[in-house]
Parts: sequence; structure tokens; C-alpha cells
Amino acid sequence: MSAEIYDARACELGEGPLWHPERRQFFWFDILGRRLLSRDVSGPLKWRLDRMGSAAGWIDRDRLLVATEIGLAVLDLTGGGLEDLVAVEAGDPATRSNDGRADRQGGFWFGTMGKAAEVGAGAIYRYFRGELRRLYEGITIPNAICFSPDGGTAHFADTATGKVWRQALDGDGWPLGERRLYLDLAPQGLDPDGAVMDADGGFCCAIWGEGAVLRFDAGGRRTHRFAVGGRHSSCPAFGAPRQMLVTTARQGLEAPDHRQGLTYLVSHDLNSIPEPRVIL
Repeated sequence: MSAEIYDARACELGEGPLWHPERRQFFWFDILGRRLLSRDVSGPLKWRLDRMGSAAGWIDRDRLLVATEIGLAVLDLTGGGLEDLVAVEAGDPATRSNDGRADRQGGFWFGTMGKAAEVGAGAIYRYFRGELRRLYEGITIPNAICFSPDGGTAHFADTATGKVWRQALDGDGWPLGERRLYLDLAPQGLDPDGAVMDADGGFCCAIWGEGAVLRFDAGGRRTHRFAVGGRHSSCPAFGAPRQMLVTTARQGLEAPDHRQGLTYLVSHDLNSIPEPRVIL
């Protein structure tokens, strides 16, 4: 499969790519650069943020729900205004948001972590129809939040441990029972970052430091490898049929070359699923 540069604006920490089905365009974050980026037929687009943002879900054509370092906020894409919705760890300047994604029931999952990746400083939350719950604690780098095609299972990882878990969900999308280990990538020296699931139940995970997205089937067997030019591949997102956007980062590289931190478009042979809407 081939990969090409989609956007040449280098991100210090590219993350949170999202395909907006109504606008038919990708959005993604440069967390440390405090900006949201996109492209349309007119060319590159940018929204400057007054805080670090890391992940989003689409509410409607003109609004995104954004996970930020002080909580969830609603971004007006037309005017650029950011309206606070609910505070999350707002009193702790040592943490920020990280990975996040909308679930099939209209909720939004997102993680927090220490700004210096302090061990166990992170957590995973879910926001659903006005209710916020902390679901998991003691996570160092929460990542790989994504959901099965039928909405009955959530996946998430702690990059620092190399482990990915599965969590059964009830009809409203809340955890049901205990989480179960799905993948332990630590013995292979692989660090799971952001992930998305395809229509056939494949878990497509960007691997930090590997310059690739790896796909695993339901049994945990690796089936595909999609390479990109940026070494620190951070998160994939499906867009138009046979297209996947992959963000990368310059963070942690001593002498990053011109390929690092860019956003890549990968052609693939997978069956994708539309990104669900967040219901406020």
C-alpha cells in the first residue's frame, strides 16, 4: 500500500485525526502547537487554540467537541470560538488530554495524562448526554480508544505498558464487566498509539517509533502494515473509501528530517466505517 504526504505543515505532536462526513474533510491537532489543522479545496486551514487540544468528535456541520487540557469544549468552525462544556482536571496544571474518539452510541471517550508522561497520572473518561464519568485510573499514556462496528466493545491502550484492552459495553455504551487484555505488544518492543477499527473488526493501530499503522484481527493476529514517512506515527483515521490519514510527530526526535511531523494519506484495501456523531 502506498503513502503520500497529505499536508506538509510539520506538527510537534500530531494527533487526533478525524474525518468529518458532512464537510468531507479531515481535521487533526498539533497538541503542543495548540492548533487544529485541516484542508479543503481552497487549501490549508488552521484554528489557533488558547490551550492544548488533542482529539475531537463531530457534533454537526459547524461544531466539534474537543478534548483539551482543562476539559471538553465546543469549537465553532465558522467563527473559531471555543466554548467550555465541562471541566476535567482543570485544577491540575500537570495533566492534559490525549487520545479520544466518539463511540457508536453518541458518547465521547478521551484520556488524560501527565504532561511529562508521569507514571499512572492519567485516566480515561466518557461523556454521554451531559454526564461525565471517570472510567479508568492509573494509566500513564492513554491511547488507541476505538470501538467495534456494532458498538458493543471498546478498545484502549496504555502506550507505556504496550498493552491494549477490550471492554464490553452495555446498550448505552457504558462499561459492562471487567476489561480484558487484547494485545500485549511489549514483548515485540511496540508502543501502541492511536487506533481506529474497520468494518470487519480489524484493529488498526499507529505504532509510535515504528513509522506505521499495524492492523490486527479479532484474534490478535497481525494482518497488515501501512508504512508512512514519519517515524513517530501517532494516530489513523478513515476518510473517503480506501483512504486513511495518519498523523506523525517530531517530539522526541533529536534531529528530525523533513518527513517528520507531517500528515500522510495512505491508500488501503480495508472496509471503513463512518465516524459517528457526538450527541450533546
